[in-house]
Amino acid sequence: MSTQPARTAARAAGDLITRSPLRLAPDPSRVIAKLFVPGEEVPEHDSRTARVIARVLALEEAQAGEALSATLASFAARHRDLRATFADHFETVAHRIPRAATLSDARRLLIGSYFTQEYAIEGAALCNPSMVAHPDQNGLGPGEARFVLSARAIGEGHFSCIELRTGVLGPGGRIDLEQPAPHPCLGRVRPPAYDLRQFEAMLSATGGDDEVTAFLHRHLPGPFLAAELERTLQKLPTPLTARQGTHRTIERIRWITASTYDLEFPADTAVSERVLWPHAPTERHGMEDARFVRFTDDDGDCSYYATYTAFDGATVTPQCLHTTDFRTFHVTQLTGSASVNKGMALFPRRIGGTYLALSRWDRETTSIATSPDNRNWTIGAAVHTPHRPWELTQVGNCGSPIETDAGWLVLTHGVGPMRTYTIGAMLLDLDHPDQVIAHLPEPLIAATAHEREGYVPNVVYSCGAMRHHDTLVIPYGTADTAVSFATVPIPDLISRMRRAAHAGGQEL
Repeated sequence: MSTQPARTAARAAGDLITRSPLRLAPDPSRVIAKLFVPGEEVPEHDSRTARVIARVLALEEAQAGEALSATLASFAARHRDLRATFADHFETVAHRIPRAATLSDARRLLIGSYFTQEYAIEGAALCNPSMVAHPDQNGLGPGEARFVLSARAIGEGHFSCIELRTGVLGPGGRIDLEQPAPHPCLGRVRPPAYDLRQFEAMLSATGGDDEVTAFLHRHLPGPFLAAELERTLQKLPTPLTARQGTHRTIERIRWITASTYDLEFPADTAVSERVLWPHAPTERHGMEDARFVRFTDDDGDCSYYATYTAFDGATVTPQCLHTTDFRTFHVTQLTGSASVNKGMALFPRRIGGTYLALSRWDRETTSIATSPDNRNWTIGAAVHTPHRPWELTQVGNCGSPIETDAGWLVLTHGVGPMRTYTIGAMLLDLDHPDQVIAHLPEPLIAATAHEREGYVPNVVYSCGAMRHHDTLVIPYGTADTAVSFATVPIPDLISRMRRAAHAGGQEL
């Protein structure tokens, strides 16, 4: 779909922005085939797996074949290699099969089908997008740039995952959003090589030092594999294994290792087919609000990071994705005093040899966070505190800072009366980002009448804009329901700002 921008009236600084008529609405036909275990929906206990399998085993072979054929006829065209999914799900429950049983391939697949369900990944909403330059910029015309758009997809049970789209930006604010590939897929999870220092930092954050962690520090190599961890745990001295505290520490170790993983998609999948689906225990109830940034290292190499919120049903945990190609991803937890709560956003390069991020560690103020390794984060100076009427509940960022000649341009969000969200902007010093240069004195984007109604009313929210020459392209969620787009000339935006009096953000 292709659009040309159209001027519309808006509250706040609406004369600065151009709203696009393009709107990305949730599509309930985008479904995945996921594992389904009867009896374990909510809460997770009292599995009926054995009873279901017994009933399938009791079918005549002809009945089993007919049931499988009918199922494939109804669903195979809706999914990528549904037979392979059935086979995987059969292996997941195969331990329930009597050892003496000999099963045909058809019955195996049929059993797998009973432990599979369709899930509409964006059945409820599609929102909170971020936009970055695509790693492949080949084959474009003058003034064009290809992009990757991420979005939070919300389905049944308010369960969130991260979806991807692609498109092209053109001259004059043109936005071409490509049609997504028809079969969303989940990719394969595999254990990574673990970083010993990061592993120890996560252990320390969740339980402090004890004899088990000291033993691991002594005997594990620097980068280590899951098999090496298991071998080391088996070598724990017997007097230690008898202690109750040892079992608690080992449980924390299992949690940490399960929350750090690599994710890989088939090479023949399109970017828009790839769904970042929760796999870790920290993500049991969803992955939310990925803030992607194209990061340039000191040697000029570029890759992509995304900080996002993992939610396990009770606790939010900031985690980080890293990729070079949007096909393979490394997922890890973040540690340190600044890596708590929601809304971390990385700067797109090191400053003074240090990684920087925006953090809302106290839930209501935006601060600078620093890290030597992009893993362990320390709280720095506050740069934005709630002080205007439209942001007195809390403030935060709307994605990673964008570098301009005038300073780091940061889109902000503020929450005001009636839990109304608006998007603002501020400018930070290029060399000393803990110093605020200027603030936009009014919101840049506030919900219009047609944007305010939806899943969560009165919310406009972005997880990251993209610079295209001297234009800022802003994808933003409306009412936590759909994704809209706006553009603003960067020079005009900066010239509208007022000089800040101090780091808290009030203007002179």
